Amino acid sequence: MKQALLAGVVMACVGGVAMAQPNLPRPYQHHYMEFPTLNQTGFQPDSPKIAVYAVPEDAPAPAGKAWSAIDWVVKDAANTVVLSGRSEAFGLNAGSGKVVYQIDFSALKTPGSGYVVGVKTGDIYKVSAPFDIRADVYQSLKYDALAFFYHQRASVPIEAKYVGDRFARPVAHEKEIVTCWGPKDHRGNRWGGCPYTLDVSKGWYDAGDHGKYVVNGGIAVWTLMNGYEGAQARGDRSFDDGRVKIPEAGNGKNDLLDEVRFEMDFLLAMQVPDGQTLNLPLGDQRKSLDKLTFTRVDASGMAHHKMHDEHWTAIPMPPHLDKEKRGLSYPSTAATLNLAATAAQCARVFKGVDDAYADRCLSAAKKAYAAAKRVPDAYAIDVLPGGGGGYGDGQLSDELYWAAAELYATTGEAAYEKDVKASPQYLTATDFSWGKVDTLGTLTLATVDTPLRAAARKAIVARAAAMRAETAGQGYHIAFNKPYVWGSTADFMNRAMLFAHAADVSGEAVYRAEAVNLMDYVLGRNPLNFSYVSGYGERAMQHPHHRFWANDATLPPPPPGVIAGGPNQNPSDPDARARLEGCAPQTCYVDHIGSYSTNEVAVNWNAPLFWVAAWLDGTRK
Repeated sequence: MKQALLAGVVMACVGGVAMAQPNLPRPYQHHYMEFPTLNQTGFQPDSPKIAVYAVPEDAPAPAGKAWSAIDWVVKDAANTVVLSGRSEAFGLNAGSGKVVYQIDFSALKTPGSGYVVGVKTGDIYKVSAPFDIRADVYQSLKYDALAFFYHQRASVPIEAKYVGDRFARPVAHEKEIVTCWGPKDHRGNRWGGCPYTLDVSKGWYDAGDHGKYVVNGGIAVWTLMNGYEGAQARGDRSFDDGRVKIPEAGNGKNDLLDEVRFEMDFLLAMQVPDGQTLNLPLGDQRKSLDKLTFTRVDASGMAHHKMHDEHWTAIPMPPHLDKEKRGLSYPSTAATLNLAATAAQCARVFKGVDDAYADRCLSAAKKAYAAAKRVPDAYAIDVLPGGGGGYGDGQLSDELYWAAAELYATTGEAAYEKDVKASPQYLTATDFSWGKVDTLGTLTLATVDTPLRAAARKAIVARAAAMRAETAGQGYHIAFNKPYVWGSTADFMNRAMLFAHAADVSGEAVYRAEAVNLMDYVLGRNPLNFSYVSGYGERAMQHPHHRFWANDATLPPPPPGVIAGGPNQNPSDPDARARLEGCAPQTCYVDHIGSYSTNEVAVNWNAPLFWVAAWLDGTRK
């Protein structure tokens, strides 16, 4: 349910017994309110349905009884008990430092709105946020999560007829014709500049700033294209022309591919023109950043790492008011392989849709792959002290495997197959992120019909089985036993993608259930009783680290369907550190515009949220 924030503590009634609902104050800190937590949006009828109730270890038990078990009820909107039960204590949940009880009400399958789960403590039932049960519970979320990318577009106005007056804004960075920073970097190293300019208009603003980054855009656009491939395979028509509110609707092409193309045009434009030589620092020179050694290389076909402002802009700062100079960072092998991988995938998904564009993508992919093989160790090094995120990556074999896998899946050529099989990451299936992308290659091999598909699918299912084993030890019933770091919600969604792929190729319902568990956590079944997705849930993110969605007297809140980075047990921004001292890992989060390390938004985080919501909706019974 997309609801407004409740004001104060709301009292309701269950069978004559008072019921209390919480409203946590903002900014959210690591204090705890004892109410049942669950997916505040709702559940599909046949999906698992779990709520969690938690108390401090030393909490006095009601009526002097031990906290060994609790009675619970589910009531509908008419205040009728529709299900009841008794839950034994799970025990101490390490991530939150509380004793938890898992309430399994999966037996409830009747569609409806306004359900609540209540737990009796003394004379009071403490109740959850209200939720729905309906088959299409994720339908609006998949469209809203995809709309994030239109909101983040550069070089075009964001028009009210697609997003409403509140979220519309004028065109910003309309014609981005730029060259490299330099000739010197901020440490005094002489790079020499670039003897050309590139028109790198379009693309998506990466996150809460106005930078555009190839390595982060790469995994994001790959995720959207992988979602398209899955939708095509299952006959899902959700993104046919005219189904999404974007300017390209009505052009005769799939709307999801229209959004993909807006980013791919930017990625293609970041490729170095033919015949260009540049001075680049080769090899790992991270220990000698003040005295880099340069090598003259043939940079043809490589991709510039990123483009962004010269200095960090103020917060808030709508993009059309950004007056900073903008420019290119130098090419990197990581960006080049990102281009090779995504352009190869682009060639595959656009074939038969726009063959000329598919050919352009394949040509760029092959050129980029050859450039990366020729210059395999040009690591990303910042040339400015600020103005954009670093996105440095000291390990590039995963990018090489991913790019080879995409090119092999698209072309079937033996040379790419040889590189795939020779890679130390061959058939890797582990957690993935923008800096660790080998699993993307394996997911593609598991998707596309090649002789390697069966082996790749086996690896995906094996990984899903290993992750599933983590659920039993987690109080919030999630397959997630690892540190909570920057962008932890994306870690959840990326794992949900792995479970979804495993469910698709194995037919095992248990893997779908694990994907649901991870989505439930993001949408409210967590120690903060909080939905990290704007507009979804009674208590949802409203103050992201974003220069336009400042949610103040003049600028709007985030539109629905935007996911926050989430808990980070080592927050680095002052706003979080001041509020989160001593926080338990799952509670290290603050809904505050200044908290970039817990509350920023980003394309590579919203992409898997979209993917999982679309998959859950597209595979419903």
